[in-house]
Amino acid sequence: MAGIVGYGVYVPIYRIKVEDIAKVWGEDAESIKKGLGIREKSVPGKDEDAATIAVEAARNAIRHSGIKATELGAIFTGSESHPYAVKPTATIVSAGIDAGNRLMAADLEFACKAGTAGMQMVIGFVESGMIKYGMAIGSDTSQGRPGDALEYTASAGGAAFIIGKEKKQVIAEILKTVSFTSDTPDFWRREGAGFPSHGGRFTGEPGYFRHITNATKMLLEETGFKPSDFDYAVFHQPNGKFPTMAAAQLGFTTKQIENGLLTPIIGNTYSGASMVGLAATLDIAKPGQKIMVTSFGSGAGSDSFAIEVTDNIDAKRKNLTKIMEMINSHKVYIDYSTYLKNRGSIKKV
Repeated sequence: MAGIVGYGVYVPIYRIKVEDIAKVWGEDAESIKKGLGIREKSVPGKDEDAATIAVEAARNAIRHSGIKATELGAIFTGSESHPYAVKPTATIVSAGIDAGNRLMAADLEFACKAGTAGMQMVIGFVESGMIKYGMAIGSDTSQGRPGDALEYTASAGGAAFIIGKEKKQVIAEILKTVSFTSDTPDFWRREGAGFPSHGGRFTGEPGYFRHITNATKMLLEETGFKPSDFDYAVFHQPNGKFPTMAAAQLGFTTKQIENGLLTPIIGNTYSGASMVGLAATLDIAKPGQKIMVTSFGSGAGSDSFAIEVTDNIDAKRKNLTKIMEMINSHKVYIDYSTYLKNRGSIKKV
């Protein structure tokens, strides 16, 4: 069956603390940190966007996988902040990793689950025999209107996963994947709008929790697994609070989700969020262990995966850049004005 052959992540070095945002708007930082479960977030540099983040993650994935970029038969890049309205990010990634021309490439958009939708597409292509390897990427420089609650969490980062089925290459088999989808307009951004809008408290129960819980329950029913059968679980993490609540509702423990819960220290990387969480979990997972992943994208839908780690994972770690090392090795804190300038919210007239 198809499985993960390699993966790579990228998170910008820049950070802004909750205190520095709250101070501008006269809000209580401690209450916000407690309410959202977040302390700081990653911020893109002024020369970084969803494409550059995707390229860096893809390069790391190729290096970790041990395959040649020219062996890829497909690249799908999921994002809700593609730098071009008409011009694919996936072709930029292809050129950035020297993948050649004999491949299909396309961009995807489904709020925060476009990256996992890409994984499902690649799984299908690989299992059908159409391609040998394919890459799915979730990458974003997410937007939050100044003064909006989203400003505290919307961050930058991404992850790339290479899928194949050659047994000696697969580090984690994908045992099953299912999806739960509905037309729930809990979060949206119209063409040309600079910032997204959201349904406030309605983004929780009708949006996030309904889809996360239903997709996860479907996966458990169709595989016969119980929450206790998984060593780790990763839920989409728009903040630090929602995934913890979802885990409790579904019967998962805090210990199962703690390694993949990165939002408190890097914010919500949107299309990259659940994939970055999966990467952090694979960084420490051992052969034979099982991982459950459920993404969520507003609009709305969830993809859920049952994954089992293989004996190949340890041998490939010599080429791996672990995400916690990347996050902690070099951080540059910026103030609110620099943050706005980097985001393009302050411009010279």
